[in-house]
Amino acid sequence: MQPDSYVIVLDDHPLVGRGMAQYLQSIHADMKVSVTANWDEVKDLLQSRGCPLMLVADVWLASSSSLGLLAQWRLHCGETPWLAMSGDDDPSVQQRVQMAGAQGFVHKQASPEDFGRAFAALLEGQRWFESDASHWSSAPRTREWDVTPAELGLTPRQGEILALVLRGLPNKRIALKLGVSESTVKEHLTGILERLGVRTRVEVLTHLRGRRLVLELPSCD
Repeated sequence: MQPDSYVIVLDDHPLVGRGMAQYLQSIHADMKVSVTANWDEVKDLLQSRGCPLMLVADVWLASSSSLGLLAQWRLHCGETPWLAMSGDDDPSVQQRVQMAGAQGFVHKQASPEDFGRAFAALLEGQRWFESDASHWSSAPRTREWDVTPAELGLTPRQGEILALVLRGLPNKRIALKLGVSESTVKEHLTGILERLGVRTRVEVLTHLRGRRLVLELPSCD
């Protein structure tokens, strides 16, 4: 199905979402913009109208990062561009957007004109990522990124053990909880420490600061 001449804005702050929609319509008078607050509403639009020209999505939704939905987006709409936006002051956000496979990123503190230029660039098949660091601050991170055991290079069993370690459980209780021997837990823990490049449980906590271990990502179906 050919892309319909409409754009989807995904933002769970209605005022922000509608503001972006109004601005896009002010510079593209013939373009229709649908504002959605969650992925289910996006899927309903895809089913009823087909793929849009572009998806403009807030990085942070109420439930989690929207970047986890990019793979599902690809299944529905192939290479239809995804323009990510965020008001987060963490400089790593843009890098994570690029790594996740979005075609562009605009900080919410950027000017409307910059937003318009980014939007136009993606429509033309280009990419857009900011080089101006004035939006970013050195403030401590206030959000956590979901990370799976596989992304850390760990097996599913090592992931289970790491999750219990992060809860502060000692080896004996971990063994009882998982129904394995304490020596098996110690063996897995040694492998976990080696894989993460740390030596102690305390260093594990430091290593994973800013990340939240999830044993299974939420379903996007």
